[in-house]
Amino acid sequence: MERIYVFDTTLRDGEQVPGCQLNTIEKIQVAKALELLGVDVIEAGFPVSSPGDFNSVVEISKAVTWPVICALTRAVEKDIEVAAESLKYAKRKRIHTGIGTSDIHIKHKFNSNREEIIERAVKAVKYARRFVDDVEFYAEDAGRTDNEYLARVVQAVVNAGATVVNIPDTTGYCFPNVYGAKIKYLVDNVDMKSAILSTHCHQDLGMATANTLSGVLNGARQVEVTINGIGERAGNTSLEEVVMALKSHKDLGFDTNINTTKIYSTSRLVSALMNMPVQPNKAIVGRNAFAHSSGIHQDGVLKNVETYEIIDPKDVGIDENAIVLTARSGRAALKNRLTLLGVNLENGELDEVYQKFLALADKKKDIKDDDILMLVGKESNRHRIKIDYLQVTCGVGLRNVASIGLNIAGEHFEATATGNGPVDAAIKAVKKIISRETVIQEFLIQAINRGSDDVGKVHMQVEHNGMLYYGFSANTDIVSASVEAFIDAVNKFVE
Repeated sequence: MERIYVFDTTLRDGEQVPGCQLNTIEKIQVAKALELLGVDVIEAGFPVSSPGDFNSVVEISKAVTWPVICALTRAVEKDIEVAAESLKYAKRKRIHTGIGTSDIHIKHKFNSNREEIIERAVKAVKYARRFVDDVEFYAEDAGRTDNEYLARVVQAVVNAGATVVNIPDTTGYCFPNVYGAKIKYLVDNVDMKSAILSTHCHQDLGMATANTLSGVLNGARQVEVTINGIGERAGNTSLEEVVMALKSHKDLGFDTNINTTKIYSTSRLVSALMNMPVQPNKAIVGRNAFAHSSGIHQDGVLKNVETYEIIDPKDVGIDENAIVLTARSGRAALKNRLTLLGVNLENGELDEVYQKFLALADKKKDIKDDDILMLVGKESNRHRIKIDYLQVTCGVGLRNVASIGLNIAGEHFEATATGNGPVDAAIKAVKKIISRETVIQEFLIQAINRGSDDVGKVHMQVEHNGMLYYGFSANTDIVSASVEAFIDAVNKFVE
C-alpha cells in the first residue's frame, strides 16, 4: 500500500469561514482530536494575520506531539519570519509559503509578470529554508494556470528546496479529468527530486473530493482537507470522504494513517465548536448517511447489510449499540461519552454540564451526541449579557407579547414588547434594553435529530455599524434558542 499523507487545514482554511472562529482553547481541543485521528500535518493558522492566530500556532505546537505543525505565509519575508517564530515550540514544523501563478492573479492581484513571480517564489522558499527544513510551496490558483508555466514554477521551487508543492484548485474550477491531467503533467515534466505534490481543492462546483482523488490517482501523495469539508465559500475537500473512498477501494493500493473510527466524533466536535451544522445527507458523517427509508432498501439491508452499505458504520465510529444516555445516567456515563467525543472536562466543569444534561434529559427521551456537545458549547460561553428570565404569550387570536430580564455586567434590566410572533416580540424586547441599531441578516433554525422535543440549533447573523456578527444557541425551546443566539451575536460587539 502506498502512503497518502493527510494535511488537515480545518484550523486555518476551515476556521476562517465567517461565524466559525475559535478561541485558542477550542483550537487546541480540535488539534488534539486531529492528532488522535491520525492526520500527518496540522495547518494551525496564518500567524502574521493576527496576534490570536500567532498565539494559536504557538499553543498548538506545545499541545500536540507527533503531527507536523504547519504555518501559512505569503511570499513575504516578514510573514515567513513571524511563522518561524510561532513554530518555535513545534516538535516537527513546516512553513507553507506561496504566491498566485495564474495569469489573472499575476496581472490583477500582483500587477506583475511571469518571470518576476518565479523569482519571488524561489526567494520565498529559500528564505523559509533558513528557518525550517520542511517547506511547502503553494501555487495559488494552479487550477487556472497553464501547465507549461506551472511546471516551470514547480521545478524552480523544488530546486530552491521545497519539500512539498501544493497545486490548489483555488476557485473549484477544474473538472476531475483536467485536474488529474495537470498533476500527471507535473509528474512527467518536473524533476521532483525527493519532493511530493499535494492537492488542495475547493467545492465551488461540487467536485473537490473527485478532483482530489483524481490528483492522487495521477501522482499526488498529499491531500489537503478539512473536517466536514468546511472552508472558504462552498468549502474544501472533506477529509472523511477522501479517506473512506481510499479505504473502500483498497484495490487502488493507497493507505492513510487515519484512525477512521475517530472520524464521527471529530466531525461532531468540529461542528459543535464551530457552530457549523452538518447537513443530514452529508457523505460519511451526515445524520442520514447510514439511514434507509425505502422499503426495497430496508428489505435488502435486513437480508444482508452489504446490499446497500459499502461502509460499516462502526468503521467511522458510529455505534448504535453504545451506552444510551438518559436522565438516570450518572456523571461517569456522561464523562465517558464526552471522552469518546474528544471532550475532556475538569470536575467543576463536568458538574455544571451534568446539571444541564439532567435538565435536558428530563425534557427529551433520547439524548444524542450532538445534544451533549451543544451543552458543552453553551457552557463555554461566558458573556457580558445574560438572560435572567424570558416569558412569552402567543397563540391564535392572541397578541404576541414577550417580557425579558437581562443581566448586563451585573446590572438587571427588564423590558416588554409585542411583535409578529414570539421570537420577534422577544428580540424587540432585547433591543429596547441594549439600545443598539441591529439588523438580523440571517436566521437559521435546525433540529439536531428528530421529534417535537428535540433540541433546536439557531444560527444568526446580525449586522451592527456595517459589520456582521454571528450568534449561536441550542435549546429545546426554539424561542429561547433564538433570543440566546441574538444575544450571543450582540455580545460580540459589546464586549
